[in-house]
Amino acid sequence: MTTKYILRYALIALLAVSAVSCKKSLDLQPISDATVNNSYNTATQAEAALAGAYNTFTSSDYYIWDNIYTSDVRSDNHYAGGDNPDFYQYDNLNITATNSKVYGDWSNLYNGILKANTVIQRIPLITDPSLSAERKAQIIGEAKFLRAYHYFQLVKNWGGVPLVTVPVTTTEPTEINTPRASVADVYNQIVTDLTDAAAALPDTYGGDASVNKARATKGAANALLAKVFAQKPDRDYSKVLTYADAVINSPAGYALVPYSDLFDGNHFNNSESILEAQFNGTTIANWSPSLLLPPSITNTTWRKFITPSKDLAKAFDDAGDVVRKNQTMLFESAPWVDEYWSATVNGNVPFPYKQRNLTNGNSTSRQYMLRLADVILLKAEALNALGRTSDAGDALYMIRKRAGLGQPTATTQTDMALAIEKERRLEFAQEGQRWDDLVRFGRAETVMNALNEINLVTGQKVNYNMTKEKELLPIPQTERNRNPALTQNPGY
Repeated sequence: MTTKYILRYALIALLAVSAVSCKKSLDLQPISDATVNNSYNTATQAEAALAGAYNTFTSSDYYIWDNIYTSDVRSDNHYAGGDNPDFYQYDNLNITATNSKVYGDWSNLYNGILKANTVIQRIPLITDPSLSAERKAQIIGEAKFLRAYHYFQLVKNWGGVPLVTVPVTTTEPTEINTPRASVADVYNQIVTDLTDAAAALPDTYGGDASVNKARATKGAANALLAKVFAQKPDRDYSKVLTYADAVINSPAGYALVPYSDLFDGNHFNNSESILEAQFNGTTIANWSPSLLLPPSITNTTWRKFITPSKDLAKAFDDAGDVVRKNQTMLFESAPWVDEYWSATVNGNVPFPYKQRNLTNGNSTSRQYMLRLADVILLKAEALNALGRTSDAGDALYMIRKRAGLGQPTATTQTDMALAIEKERRLEFAQEGQRWDDLVRFGRAETVMNALNEINLVTGQKVNYNMTKEKELLPIPQTERNRNPALTQNPGY
């Protein structure tokens, strides 16, 4: 069997097992030497350990749908919908340190880091001759990419966090009560991991897209580096441009596809995709669409979650963007009262529509972890920041043209930056990007405090009271109780 198919079948097998067994909090139970030594001795075990590390993308609530709450619901894109008070906190920007989703997502991400750390530490010790030095380096590179991806989510959402780069093998407080590292140190670790990964990873693992889009590649590492250098406080747009161009010109042949192909369920692992979660709808099924889609698709009449906002619908309409609006939201009569769209039952309400494929409550729909349009718009952002506003407009037009829109009209650097930010909103709504964009462009307070959202049930305008401190989430109180070394973020 070729390496390509070993990779695929190891990944599928481990994801199927891990989807059932994965814990939702950081497991701090001791790991015996005997268990560790017996588990990581062969090439097959090495591939299985790596597949288990990838499992976080398909098993954790954070990557299945919580990141949409963290970014889209917390912003001007969506309302919480549903009936979960913890989600309403995200919607209303009054998130507390005891919010169960804040703690769950923190735990999900550190659980992913724990699995990546185990791979990074144990794989170099394997002496199985069937595991080549090249493949060892690739496995470690993939695990470093995964660790970097998780830490990027942590630092964006919480700021400085504990840096854990070795597997947890003890419950001794002196070993596990790690204080928060600085934001700069976390980003430095992310950049180091991604640089190492880019050097070790191939452009592709062969001709099978279902493998190439499931695994970290050189293109994935470069794409994430472009995002990191744009998002970090001491951003470096020269490096953003360098890494964006590396992706755009990659031998992997990334290319834009029609916008509808991204979400119709028939074009997974397409040429625009750089990395995506791999749900097969059976053993590895995405359950979130059953909580999002309208009654006509789910055959259920209870209230669904993540409702597109009036402000988002207006943004599409103001731009004349019919193509992306129709792929992002689906209007339908809702057999419940919606406090923003309809104060009466059976009013016309929009539903999130990018994850729309559903069979027997399970779905193959997935979020794109990385896709080319993001990289192209990051390139436009970098060009504009570097004073090349006309060139930025050319890059921006590549994305607008696909949506049936014309050339951007912005001519000044300030206007172009705003045009790029707005374009990103329309392109990536319901893909967990909006909050990061608002923070990066320095517009979170302005945008959120300018919203004119009226609760139709109470007749009252929603006051978001957005402040600089609310750009970050609170450190989970459960973690602070467990680890006295953790300090809280300002404002909480």
